Amino acid sequence: MKATRHAGGRRRRTSTSTRGLWTTAIAALAATGVVLCLVMALRPDGGGDPGRTVAAPAADAPSSTARRTPTGSPSPSPSPSSAPPTATPGASPSKSPAASPGARSSASKPARAVAAEVPSAGRIRPGVAYRGLATHYDAADGDGACLFGPSDGLMIAAMNHTDYETSKACGAYIRVRAASGAAVTVKITNECPLPCAPGQIDLSKQAFAKLGALSAGELSVTWSLLSPSTSDTVAVRYKTGSTQYWCGIQVVGHRNPVARLEVRADGAWRSLSRTEFNYFLSEQGAGCGGALRITDIYGERLQLDGIPVRADVLQPTGVQFRQH
Repeated sequence: MKATRHAGGRRRRTSTSTRGLWTTAIAALAATGVVLCLVMALRPDGGGDPGRTVAAPAADAPSSTARRTPTGSPSPSPSPSSAPPTATPGASPSKSPAASPGARSSASKPARAVAAEVPSAGRIRPGVAYRGLATHYDAADGDGACLFGPSDGLMIAAMNHTDYETSKACGAYIRVRAASGAAVTVKITNECPLPCAPGQIDLSKQAFAKLGALSAGELSVTWSLLSPSTSDTVAVRYKTGSTQYWCGIQVVGHRNPVARLEVRADGAWRSLSRTEFNYFLSEQGAGCGGALRITDIYGERLQLDGIPVRADVLQPTGVQFRQH
């Protein structure tokens, strides 16, 4: 009996010990679960998806959201140097998913026909303001290096040697403005030789007096090219001594500066060289008395057929360049 009690007692102690161990393990697991629940509850994101990471916003981040393209990526910010978008009449918006609302149109506004199309336009270009000194000279009857002859009026000027540029400035109309705000429009009929500086305009006394007192001697001015309203038409003059074997051709009364003069010879157009005295020379006689083609600095051409060789005679054509 003692042995049985002893054996039974051992079994009871063993059973009690096992139940105690299970009870302790369950309690530990329960406690662990409670702790995990508390940890999850105290997380900043409120215990959302355990695999998601939520970044805290930067203190200086803007509150607005980025615009999105159709692909879902943020639109690029337009570059400060980009041209504004241009709309093509009748064009439909692109439906490509890769197109960004912030993208700029590659189409550009067509440029005016200026020096890019007529490289011989010279130094004086449309839309450019030039700075220099205005001086004055005695213009007499208005004739000068351009050899236009006496002028109908004396609102004329001599262009400095650099900007005169082998007579490319001859016949140009420019608007001259002084610091006081006074302004005058003059026609270039002469050359102001060195040491006249680039930008300098030597005005007739009559034109200078529109800007300030002659006693000032010189004034700081700005000036720019004009394409004026005029009732005149272009005329052509052959130089004294011209024949069918040699000729010099001059263009007179043009609204815009002349960039090129061509003659028709042997079935092709030939450009003639220009002299400092404002004649285009055909030294071998090519095209003398035949068809002419005159181009202004804007690229417009006037074609004249059958201008006969009449030395030192002004021959009207009845045509004129467009105003710009």
